[in-house]
Amino acid sequence: MVEQVLVVDSDSTDGTAQIARQMGAEVLHEPRRGYGRACLTGLAAVDTPDVVVFLDGDYSDRPAEMSRLLEPLREGTADIVIGSRLAGERMAGSMPWHAVVGNRLAARLIALLSGVRLTDLGPFRAARYQALIALGLRESTYGWPVEMIVKGARRGLRITEVPVSYHPRIGSSKISGTLRGSIGAAWGILGAILKYQLFDGTSSRKGNF
Repeated sequence: MVEQVLVVDSDSTDGTAQIARQMGAEVLHEPRRGYGRACLTGLAAVDTPDVVVFLDGDYSDRPAEMSRLLEPLREGTADIVIGSRLAGERMAGSMPWHAVVGNRLAARLIALLSGVRLTDLGPFRAARYQALIALGLRESTYGWPVEMIVKGARRGLRITEVPVSYHPRIGSSKISGTLRGSIGAAWGILGAILKYQLFDGTSSRKGNF
């Protein structure tokens, strides 16, 4: 059962905050920019739940599919579950080719360095709250999803993925919809892989290099 719904709003101008409040969500204002910053702000405000779920607010991910991510947690077979858009059904126009290629390459690099085999670094993800807090996440950029996976693998958390559908977003994307945004996201993801896997503490596969 969903007990708390938080929407982190970073000075949006499209009425997001108002609509979210009308639908019963708690809206948090976060003036500082950054994808990871928004996620960290939301994580800091939740009321110590058993599980926390993250997803983008543009309806490209469908909240109705949340049970897919929660099932491995309920069964006790995972601590972090990633919703894979590339393993699921992608609707036409939902994900540009460069985003598909970039996510596949990033996932393969993470598998090579940390041993966690994923197909996608999608934003729709669920995790045990206490396990997530123990990771000490701090990345404020697009590299935040990578930090979660790499640090989780280093601590021995069970990380898996499930297929989810992916739909064309409502509105235009500032990330995959523009060259500048795509380059910025790719740089943040690649930089985070190198930062947290190679330079931030001991590698989860020490001795293999």
